[in-house]
Amino acid sequence: MPVTPAAPPTPVAPTTPTTADAATDQFVGHRELLFSVVYNMLGAIADTEDVLQEVWLAWSARNRRPSAGPVDNVRAYLVRIAVNQALARRADISRRREAYVGPWLPEPLLPGESDAVAGAAEQAERAEALSMAVLVVLETLSPLERAVFVLHEVFGFAHTEIGSILGRSPAAVRQLASRARRHVRERRPRHRPVPDLHARVTERFAEAALGGDLRALMELLAPDVTLWTDGGGKGPAVGLRPVHGRDRVAAVFAAVARGLPAAGLAVSYRWVAGDPCALVFSGAGPLAAVIVDLIPDGERIAGIFSVTNPDKLTGGRRASLTVPEEP
Repeated sequence: MPVTPAAPPTPVAPTTPTTADAATDQFVGHRELLFSVVYNMLGAIADTEDVLQEVWLAWSARNRRPSAGPVDNVRAYLVRIAVNQALARRADISRRREAYVGPWLPEPLLPGESDAVAGAAEQAERAEALSMAVLVVLETLSPLERAVFVLHEVFGFAHTEIGSILGRSPAAVRQLASRARRHVRERRPRHRPVPDLHARVTERFAEAALGGDLRALMELLAPDVTLWTDGGGKGPAVGLRPVHGRDRVAAVFAAVARGLPAAGLAVSYRWVAGDPCALVFSGAGPLAAVIVDLIPDGERIAGIFSVTNPDKLTGGRRASLTVPEEP
């Protein structure tokens, strides 16, 4: 019986990155930018991470389709998906805010374990998060106005690029940008305190507030200062409404200091996005993240933002630069 000769071995092609590998690298390379854009639109870390999960699923699914052609501008493509996913999520966020206990403040971007290993480029993009004071003002914009403001004012996208992302004409985008910019300037003059000065005032305030030093507090606070405390019904809060006026705000902190334990408190000063922040710890966990806003060209405090909701103080929840797992 004749024996069929064995077929010659199939030549092995040189190893090259697969389409999936390239898609992963492209997503990871833009992940910090996407995070910063979406966080500035939503002000909530968990929602931002959920949006990035949807972006990754949409991006990876597209790259698995044999008929899909190459994307000329990956950055713009991913930003478009992220922005539209964020806009779609705003309705759900608004419903949750209606049931929220007390004032709602944006979730501070507390340093997590991933921050220690993040590269310089990632750190720079993460620092593009707006100050707490500006994020609070952005909550009063419409979702589209906020998206345009973030893309144009923070990340420098041209009106034509934003129009392509949002499906609007450049003229419509310019109108949205003008309204948003005017609204923000009316409620928040565009200024950035000198970083060293801002940090010094933050430390002086924390020492006076925790020490119950009423005289020092009165010297630091502007006459029309406002205090926002976000406890979300879970953390300590001074009330369900903002507190206005130097005398009332100073009295609040004097009362808080009297109720604090004599020992067991510690304060750590960190930079949270663009703001210096006083992190107050009780035992092993954070009790509050406090950020102060200064009056333009001055050393007095115009606003105090105190986040005590434990759900917003996890810090380590800030995910590392890994690709989300597909279900």
